[in-house]
Amino acid sequence: MKFNTKTIHGGQSPDKAYGSVMPPIYQTSTYAQTTPGGHKGYEYSRTHNPTRHALEQSFASIENGNFGLAFGSGLAAIDAIIKLLQPGDEVISTNDLYGGTYRLFTKVFEKFQIKFHFVGMENVKQIEHHINAKTKLIWVETPTNPMLNIIDIKAVANVAQQHKILLAVDNTFATPYLQQPLDLGADIVMHSATKYLGGHSDVVMGALVVKDKALAEQLYFIQNASGAVCGPQDSFLVLRGIKTLHIRMQRHCENGKAVAEFLATHPKVETVYWPGLESHPNHDIAVEQMNDFGGMLSFTTKGNNYEEAIKVVERLKIFTLAESLGGVESLAGHPASMTHASIPKEEREKTGVVDSLIRLSVGIEDQHDLIEDLKQALNR
Repeated sequence: MKFNTKTIHGGQSPDKAYGSVMPPIYQTSTYAQTTPGGHKGYEYSRTHNPTRHALEQSFASIENGNFGLAFGSGLAAIDAIIKLLQPGDEVISTNDLYGGTYRLFTKVFEKFQIKFHFVGMENVKQIEHHINAKTKLIWVETPTNPMLNIIDIKAVANVAQQHKILLAVDNTFATPYLQQPLDLGADIVMHSATKYLGGHSDVVMGALVVKDKALAEQLYFIQNASGAVCGPQDSFLVLRGIKTLHIRMQRHCENGKAVAEFLATHPKVETVYWPGLESHPNHDIAVEQMNDFGGMLSFTTKGNNYEEAIKVVERLKIFTLAESLGGVESLAGHPASMTHASIPKEEREKTGVVDSLIRLSVGIEDQHDLIEDLKQALNR
């Protein structure tokens, strides 16, 4: 089954009760039993729910995995992965990553004696330099947030496999439409399903997908024991969103290209970060491991002026100034004061998150209107 078909039919079948084409919203916490332990596969909705189960099967299908797990948020999904570890274990993480992930790693799990190394992974040798007997997990985000760096998943997977280290990849920016990390050697794929998988800015959710049964069982145990699951209504919304993922992503990519090319020639723009531009330092890797280049991009205004960057995002009319990304509507953000404010300034700037950096989530509106909006915001 090809990807575009999987988004609609992957892991799905008509509801057994009445043949409903869309999985019903099973808005229930518990299920009747004929005898203690005698049930139809569901006993309590923290553990299993038919609507969530349908969504988890869809997650597994579109990522070419065998097991999918849905959580109450992307951070809850990441939290479950780190709970696979023990005090004293070490993690090698991308140094350019979502601020909430950095905060979870440093403010929550470092207290439990888990050590995190944040390194630039464009050069795989940087990873090998930090590996020791305590290294249990490599955390990759690609494209990275917000600098749109591209990390060679296959090369990192080779290193992880040589040292018998788990490799987890945050595939939120790319989605399985653009890249499938499990096929490139990753052990775990994570999504903030709030973003492109849901696609309509109306739900908060996280997802994990794996191939290995033993690893899946560990994660299912943590999911149930910790209880950070999503509800059936949210499951229904994301399942509905996935059914249009392929056509939405096609337009996101087309619009992203048009916006990136416009910004790259604008006199008030210093640098554009979008992996589809040949000037991007990781363009060749992006061509190799991605099917297209997505709708996420960042750019800096000339002079590295904080006030000017703020004025630009405040002047936008079609782009909405807001947190998050991946919805049908275009969003703009100022990472230094919004999504990455939890990272210390000196650490942010080491990875390029300077005060003039603006991040765009390019939606599926008419690209002419988007370019005109950016033009008026930059030129005023």
